[in-house]
Amino acid sequence: MKRTVIVGAGIAGLATALRLARDGWQPIVVERAPARRSGGYLVNLLGRGYDAAERLDLVPALAERALGLFTTVLVRADGRPKLTVPSVVAEAALGPRAMTVFRGDLEGVLYDAVRDRVEIRFGITVDAVDQDADRVAITLSDGTTEEADLLVGADGVHSATRTTLFGAGHRVDLPYVVAAFPLARPPEGVPASSATTFIGPGRTAALVNLGPGRSSAFATYRCADPDRELARGPVPALRAAFADLAGGVPEALRDLEADPAVAYFDRVSQVKVPQWSVGRAVLLGDAAWCVSLFAGHGAALALAGADRLGAALTRHGDDIRSALTQWEAGLRAEVTKRQALARRGMYQYAPPSGLHVWLNEVAIRAVTLPGIRGLVRRGIERQNR
Repeated sequence: MKRTVIVGAGIAGLATALRLARDGWQPIVVERAPARRSGGYLVNLLGRGYDAAERLDLVPALAERALGLFTTVLVRADGRPKLTVPSVVAEAALGPRAMTVFRGDLEGVLYDAVRDRVEIRFGITVDAVDQDADRVAITLSDGTTEEADLLVGADGVHSATRTTLFGAGHRVDLPYVVAAFPLARPPEGVPASSATTFIGPGRTAALVNLGPGRSSAFATYRCADPDRELARGPVPALRAAFADLAGGVPEALRDLEADPAVAYFDRVSQVKVPQWSVGRAVLLGDAAWCVSLFAGHGAALALAGADRLGAALTRHGDDIRSALTQWEAGLRAEVTKRQALARRGMYQYAPPSGLHVWLNEVAIRAVTLPGIRGLVRRGIERQNR
């Protein structure tokens, strides 16, 4: 039985463990965090990501946690409505083979699928990697060494595995930070099954009301020094960036102040590595190709990447290096395309000027028209092929 050590118990790592375990491998997952994390922002699974979730038999469990469609209301800084985008627009744009879930729920479904068949060690990091033509030896922080046929670095945008294999300098930090956190109660002033979204020059703040236990907040903004923002912490940084907003935002920040640890708060980055594998070690997910929040599709690419890696390893049998080469060749063009789309996302989430805000609203109004809606859907379908 082939053995693999997978670094990272996020979406990419757990999906890889699930696929390889089903293919007869013996995976060991090691995770830096002391326990499984939860929460996070909303992710859309569509196109190849939905296909991969289906092949991994995740769709039934995900359907129980799916958030469904909701109306989005664009608001002014004082909370007054500006433009309503009904849920039917999202339905038409995403198509029938799509699902929206919290990132933490996707990780939870994956964890439930692998925890009884895969060894998962929390609070463990990789200290050293040594490999030859026949095996890779991974020295772990608990003093043990695991010999395996394959090492998978799926430890996210800040991947230590990437640094070990390829050195530093492959993360490209963009001048933005992003925050997402659950709300203790549905946000004030936001109707049920709705989201209110403020988009202004250089920033976006959104509140989603999907009922108790399913409501959340999301924010991103442009800044000159992301490191300084992160050092301030989520509550002071978000208060300063969105101090002028009403419409439930102050109440959401007061909720966060009670437990700042629930927030996902980080810089926005991309990862660009000339190659994703060396010998019997490979990077996968954000560790290899983070496309950034602005490009979207991060969760979908992680699932698809894990599923395709399993397929390539099955096709090539013992020739792991050829499998990794073919796998990367089949996926890199899609990743490159998604990374390029991040610029469009920057203009949507953090428009550089009031003019760009107005142009975005004109485009959104157009999408609500039935004829244009169909064109948008066909365009998205082409992107996801």
